[in-house]
Amino acid sequence: MLNILRKNAQSIVIQAIVVVIAIVFVFWGVGANLKNDSNALAVVNGREISYRDFQQSYERAVEAYRQQFGGQMPQGFLEGIGLKEQILNQLIQSELLRQGAEKMGVLINKEATQRKIQEMEVFNQNGRFDIASYKAVLERNRLSPSAFEAGIRNDLLTDRVIGAIGSFSSISAKEVQNWIDYTDQEIKLAYAAFKSDDYASQVKITDDELAQWYAGVKQNYKSLPQYKLQYLFFNYDDELKQVTISEDAARKYYEENAGKYNTPEQRRARHILFRVATGTGSEERNAKKTEAEKVLVQIKSGGDFAQLARQFSEDATKSNGGDLGFFSRGKMVQPFDDTVFSMKKGDVSDVVETPFGFHIIKLEEIVPGKTQSFDEVGGAIRKDLEQQGGKAATFKKASTAYEDIIRAGSLVKYSEKSGSPVKKTEFFTQNNPPQGGVTDDPSFLQAAFALRKGELSSIVETGSGYAIIFVDDAKESVIPELADVRDRAIADYKKIKSVDLARVAAEDILKKVHEKQEWPVDLKRKESEYLKRTGATGTIPDQVRQTAFTHAGSALFPEKPVAVDTTFYVYQILESRQGKVMMDENTRRNLEQQLRAARKNKLMEDWLGQLRTEAKIRTNTKMLQ
Repeated sequence: MLNILRKNAQSIVIQAIVVVIAIVFVFWGVGANLKNDSNALAVVNGREISYRDFQQSYERAVEAYRQQFGGQMPQGFLEGIGLKEQILNQLIQSELLRQGAEKMGVLINKEATQRKIQEMEVFNQNGRFDIASYKAVLERNRLSPSAFEAGIRNDLLTDRVIGAIGSFSSISAKEVQNWIDYTDQEIKLAYAAFKSDDYASQVKITDDELAQWYAGVKQNYKSLPQYKLQYLFFNYDDELKQVTISEDAARKYYEENAGKYNTPEQRRARHILFRVATGTGSEERNAKKTEAEKVLVQIKSGGDFAQLARQFSEDATKSNGGDLGFFSRGKMVQPFDDTVFSMKKGDVSDVVETPFGFHIIKLEEIVPGKTQSFDEVGGAIRKDLEQQGGKAATFKKASTAYEDIIRAGSLVKYSEKSGSPVKKTEFFTQNNPPQGGVTDDPSFLQAAFALRKGELSSIVETGSGYAIIFVDDAKESVIPELADVRDRAIADYKKIKSVDLARVAAEDILKKVHEKQEWPVDLKRKESEYLKRTGATGTIPDQVRQTAFTHAGSALFPEKPVAVDTTFYVYQILESRQGKVMMDENTRRNLEQQLRAARKNKLMEDWLGQLRTEAKIRTNTKMLQ
C-alpha cells in the first residue's frame, strides 16, 4: 500500500519488522477462504491465496519499481530480485499472521478501521475527513475502497499482534549494562604484518612451472579485437550558426514547459547498508538485520554515524561515510525514499528494508524546492532550442549522405562522387581508441565494435554529432603464446606466488605461537594503542581489530592469519579492559529503548517463524512461470 496513504497506520515497530511488511500492498484483498477457486496459487492451513490476489499485488509492485526507475526498468531487474517469489512469500506470511491473530483472539472491527482512515491527513480538508478526497486519492492509485480498507484493517491487526507479543519483552538493567560494557570494551594488540611484496624476491620460476600455470590462466591474456575504420562525421556545431531563437519563442517554450523549471526539494542523507543478496535464506537475513540493529544502538548511544558507515556499510559510499549527496523525492527505492522524506534534519531512522538489504539512514540537510523565473533560465532555454535546431539540421544532412552512400554502393564511391572526404583510422582496440574527435566517444565505439568487417553502420548519434561508420578491416581476438607475453606472465606469476609465500610464512609463525602460547623472540612486532570496537584503528586494519574482538577474553592469538588484500597479519591480545566513558541518563534510556525494540522484533520474528513451521502450506509455483 502506498506509504503516503499508510504512514499514519504504521507503527515504528512495524517499519522495523521486515517479515511483516511487504514490498508493496501485499495485505490487500488477500486471505479469503476460496476453497472452490481452482486458480489457487497457495493454500495455507486450508485457506487459499488466489492467483488473482497475487497478480494484483505483483502488478502494483512492478508499477512502484517502474516509477522508481523513471518509467524504464533495467532488463532482468525483476527476475534478478526474485519479485514474484517475494510477493508470494509475503502473501503467505500475511495469511499466517492473520491466522495467528485469530488464535490469539485479536480482532479488528469495522469501526476501528473507519476511525483510522478518518484520522489520516491525506483524506482531510480543513481538518475534517472529506469523502471526495478519499475517493479521488484511491482512484488515482487504482484502489477500491474495500481493498484499501482491508489493507488498513490488516495494518491495525498487525500492530495489535506486535503489541501483544511485545508485552512479553523486557530489558533488565543488567542487560543494558552488559551492552554498555560490550561496546565500551578496549583491547591492546601486538602485531606483525607479512607483506607479499617482501617475498617477491624469493619466488623461483622454472619454465615448466610457468608454462603449466599459464595453461590455466591464458584466457586472461586474450587480446582484444582491433578495427580499422572509415567514417563520416557531421558536427552539430557546424549547423548552429544557421539557427536563431527569438525571445518570444523562448518565453513561449518556458510557459509551455513551466514544470521543468520547478526545482523539487532536495535532501542529503547518509546511510549504512547491510547488504542482503537475492535468494538469501531467512537465517542469514535475520542475522543481517540483527547486525543492523546492533549498529543502530551504537548510533543512538552517541556513535559517529559517518565513522560507523566507514566501518560497517556494504556499499560504494562506505569510504565517504555513507554520504549519498543530494537527491529529490522518487530518486531512491521506495521504502528508502519514503523514510528519508518523512524525517527531520538530523534524524536517524530505524532499520529500513529495501530490495538491497537493511539500511540505517541519517538526514543531513534539506534544501527547499523553488521555481526558476524566465529571467533566470531564458538564456539557457534559447541555447537549448538553438542546439535542438542545429541537431535537427545535422541529422537531416547525415540522412541525406546516408541515402547517397546506399545509392553509390559504398562509402568510398560516395566520397569520390560527392567530394566529401572520408576519415580513416589505423588499427585500434575499443578500450584504447584514437584520442580527440569523435573516435573516443562511447556511442561511436559501441556502434563500431558491434559491426563486422565490411559492414556499414546506421546513423550513429554521439555527444557532438552524427557518424556513419564502415569497418575497413578487423583483427579478431586471439590467445597469445606464452613467449609473446612472457614478461607480463612472469610479473603476474611472481605476484601470485609472493602472496602464497606471505600466507605460508604467517601460518608457520602462528603455528609456533599456538604451540608455545607466546610471541616468538625473533619476530619483530608493533604495538597498538587501546582500541574500541568502533572508531579509529591507527595503523591496524579494521579487519584485524574486528577479528581480535571476536575472541577477546577467550584466546590471545587468532586461529589463522588475518588477510587484508595481499598482507597477512598475526597478532596477540596484550590487554583487555573496560573503557572509562560515562553514559548520561538520557543516552542510557535511549539505549534501553533500542534494546527493547530489538527484543520485541526478535519475539515477533520467532512467533511468525513458528507459525510457518507448524503450518501446512502448499504452493503451485508453476503458476509463477
